Amino acid sequence: MLPIELYAGIESAWCPGCGNFVLLQAFKRALGELDIRPQDLVVVSGIGQSSKFPHYLSCNTFNGIHGRTLPVGTGIRLANPDLKVVCVAGDGDCYGEGGNHLLGAIRRNVDLTLVVHNNQVYALTKGQASPTTDQGLKTTLQPQGVPYPPLAALALAVSQGCSWVARGSATDPEHLKGLYQQAMTHRGLAFLEVLQPCVTFNRVNTYQWYRERVYRLEETPDYDPENELWAYQKAKEWGERIPMGVIYRRLRPLLEEAHPALQAGPLVRQQPQRDLPQLLADFY
Repeated sequence: MLPIELYAGIESAWCPGCGNFVLLQAFKRALGELDIRPQDLVVVSGIGQSSKFPHYLSCNTFNGIHGRTLPVGTGIRLANPDLKVVCVAGDGDCYGEGGNHLLGAIRRNVDLTLVVHNNQVYALTKGQASPTTDQGLKTTLQPQGVPYPPLAALALAVSQGCSWVARGSATDPEHLKGLYQQAMTHRGLAFLEVLQPCVTFNRVNTYQWYRERVYRLEETPDYDPENELWAYQKAKEWGERIPMGVIYRRLRPLLEEAHPALQAGPLVRQQPQRDLPQLLADFY
């Protein structure tokens, strides 16, 4: 087991009490227990408070633009499958600007981990409503309350056959650590949404609010995450009861397996098939 100090990055700029601190600590513990070395890991992010996550880690990192975490992670994974690729996004980043890329990644089933930090607001840009904001919640830009229901992203993922779908919470770090570990060892796209309070802009969905509602699916008798109908029903459950744990799981062929060029090994270790000057000359 590797010490978590091995993954320490720069000092955090998150608000005191932010749920992201719990996510970061649980992630480091998961990495250490899985013996994933910093040089073997790349964390990709977009824009947002969640996307500061790789700054506070010692590993390979890539900051993309808003909503484009998954295509960058896919490219890295295809170029070098020897790397463990983790894409980190926020609910606005992934479900709003990045919604089409989420659907594409689910369909392709590339072997990487997607972690969505869901605080139900755009926290970097002063707390306006995100795709997951509860109906009726008043925000800085929706003072009369959000007029429509939130996106059920996990139900969408189940309906499209995502190979691994789960939810964790900042209120249960030990459980969250286990979900990180399952996600990073799953073969295929692992989609983990983590509920995390925004202590500055969301005064409704607080730590206490979550503690009163979340429960572990592992404690539900006879629940089968391979049953698609059950999984869809659990993914839609929200309000007085919110399930945590592995909601859906299925085996699917990987995107990497469909590319003959990767059969010779990672692209980063292959010799170019064409001379670069000659390739450039073809454009003139």
